[in-house]
Amino acid sequence: MRYFTAIILAAAACAMPATAGAAAAHPVTDCPGRDAPFSVNAPLIDILLSPAARGVAETRLGISFAHMPAIFVRTDPPSFAAILSLREAAGFMGKAGDALIPADAALHAVPITAADRSARCARYDNDRPHFDLPAGKRHILLFEKINGFRDGPSVDAAHAAFVGLAAKNGWTLVTTQSGGAFTSDTLARFDVVIWNNISGDVLTLSQRAAFKAYMARGGGFLGVHGSGGDPAYFWDWYADTLLGARFKGHPMAPQFQAARITIEDPKSPLAKGLTDWTMTDEWYSFKASPRGPGTHVLAALDEATYHQVGMGGQDLRMGDHPIVWTRCIGRGRMVYSAIGHRPEGYTEPHYALLLENAMRWLVTPAANTCRAA
Repeated sequence: MRYFTAIILAAAACAMPATAGAAAAHPVTDCPGRDAPFSVNAPLIDILLSPAARGVAETRLGISFAHMPAIFVRTDPPSFAAILSLREAAGFMGKAGDALIPADAALHAVPITAADRSARCARYDNDRPHFDLPAGKRHILLFEKINGFRDGPSVDAAHAAFVGLAAKNGWTLVTTQSGGAFTSDTLARFDVVIWNNISGDVLTLSQRAAFKAYMARGGGFLGVHGSGGDPAYFWDWYADTLLGARFKGHPMAPQFQAARITIEDPKSPLAKGLTDWTMTDEWYSFKASPRGPGTHVLAALDEATYHQVGMGGQDLRMGDHPIVWTRCIGRGRMVYSAIGHRPEGYTEPHYALLLENAMRWLVTPAANTCRAA
């Protein structure tokens, strides 16, 4: 996971972004979890936003959130509290198993107020950006709304890389931090949506539905690094169907290591011009390999070339360790690459070529149904 020590170091290096864009035309009322009871499985941020729920959690678990690093208990995004449940946060403080049962029951008994519902929805938006998209070009939407952990250098480096690729290939690329861009009418104008190191739940229920329909009809999705690196997900479709894998952790001894990336399918259009290579990055492990029906693995990590030890000695070995893969989502196609924490990675020649190949594949219309590559 992204652990206490990593967060403290990252928080010192990464500035929080300023909020951009006009205020929403109307308050968000269809956010996920708006009416869900308080529980140990709820987003930690929702517990912290409620004085009553926070008090119950601290009393029943015998903990104090004041003793946690500030980035874990921020109630305005980006915040680690948006990508942890109370269960996981309590585990960091030595509270797990049976200790959570009475706390969970007590939390369920806390009434959900109108103020709670409003606070839960405040990190979502209904902003509707306007895009001028010229005819006759491929249109790319670069999405950068982040409610969880924002690593500024990696976000900025990926942003620059995709802007450069669009200019090189004659594509029209526009950027937004507004979840309100995820409507059926707006998404229908784009060939590909890129999630640039997105962390945290960022779409309302209606926006989720529009995105799912976009993919089912033949849309394209590219997710990089942090877009698949949250310790907890509160949208099962995104983690289990779109990505096909759930994050387990990354090495901390040391965090950044050189490792060998092996190309599994040199005939794939995503592998054009590529051979195995070695680069330094923060290497993700997943709770289970995404390999299986519906997934096509392009590249994997050679675990013999680096140390898979996480915080506290966590064993991150997967054996079968895909790092870049494609999936079919209805008639749509997706690519996910877990590479991309270090900013310099986006200009590493092999990885830059891989991303360009992925984008070219995604903007090429699929024939009738998706073909994984």
